[in-house]
Amino acid sequence: MVADAPFPGSPLPDARPGGAPLRVALVGYGLAGSVFHAPLIAATEGLALDTVVTANEERRAEARAAYPDLRFAASPDELWERADELDLIVIASPNKTHVSLATAALTAGLPVVVDKPIAGTAAEARELAALAEERGLLLSVFQNRRWDNDFRTLAALVAGGELGEVQRFESRFERWRPQLKGGWRESGDPEEIGGLLYDLGSHVVDQALVLFGPAASVYAESDVRRPGAAADDDTFIAITHAGGVRSHLYVSATTAQLGPRFRVLGSTAGYVKYGLDPQEAALREGKRPGATEGEPWGEEVEALWGRIGSGESPLTGGGTPVRTLPGAYPAYYAAVTAALRGTGENPVTALQAAAALDVLEAARRSAREGVTVTLPGHLPHEEQPAP
Repeated sequence: MVADAPFPGSPLPDARPGGAPLRVALVGYGLAGSVFHAPLIAATEGLALDTVVTANEERRAEARAAYPDLRFAASPDELWERADELDLIVIASPNKTHVSLATAALTAGLPVVVDKPIAGTAAEARELAALAEERGLLLSVFQNRRWDNDFRTLAALVAGGELGEVQRFESRFERWRPQLKGGWRESGDPEEIGGLLYDLGSHVVDQALVLFGPAASVYAESDVRRPGAAADDDTFIAITHAGGVRSHLYVSATTAQLGPRFRVLGSTAGYVKYGLDPQEAALREGKRPGATEGEPWGEEVEALWGRIGSGESPLTGGGTPVRTLPGAYPAYYAAVTAALRGTGENPVTALQAAAALDVLEAARRSAREGVTVTLPGHLPHEEQPAP
């Protein structure tokens, strides 16, 4: 069995006292708010889902049925007026609102969790980080895919040296959705920050940087495949990391045959894993972490375990099965709670999110201009100047 792998974080500038549960206001009750944030907040010891911001009556009814003690606000401005009644703001509204709402919350003296992407540009993310540091407040980014079952397993394999020196990392977040769903996520308006590059791309880039460190250069191909689509729905990103690893990342809504989620090649062995982490599907079905005693959360069946080995294909029986660690989305808000109480670190900092946005911006430029973009301050390992 592989061990858990650590994730980077930054210590908070101050601590909050223990005691009663921390009161959380959730801005937005669409997909992100209702499926991910609300259930995970409610399941976290030490947190209490206090207020949901939505003016939509149907969403209010849905939220009230799930959480009977909720309060509601029609707009975020109502939160700033009673900031002394709250301990944390979670922003799960459309991407274009993230920066303005995070700025308002921090200015009101409230710690903030922002769904990814935290902003449309790395510069905006760094400005928010500076504001949070100036105010002495937590600013964390919800990069839940760091707690996917397959990524936790891979991180442990890499940390344990099970693959030798990793040379190539292939990561695919592919779907088959030939029909448009509509909404801002598929909008071509740059202000909406839609498209797969900033949606699923935020996840795969973040994972690559967590595993293999800073990006030195970025090449990308980005296409709009589906009739009537206005935002990218089929994108490839190639990263050369400063340490020499090459990451090939695929995000797509137009993949008729899905590839492996991960294919990682090292100097002594490779690891191949198919299938997606089960936690999103479970949350969509209404299941909740810890709701049923004795029922494990985030576990997958043995048939879906990845395989590690060399010289053979896993599809023909090559390699050895590796038990997939359980997915652990609840660990994110547990870490946020510990950080707010001064007993732990911020699980995902705004500066880490800014580094991922550097890559996404470079990918957008690369795809538009057909060039490889070198990121300032990071040269590939083989090009480092001699000491």
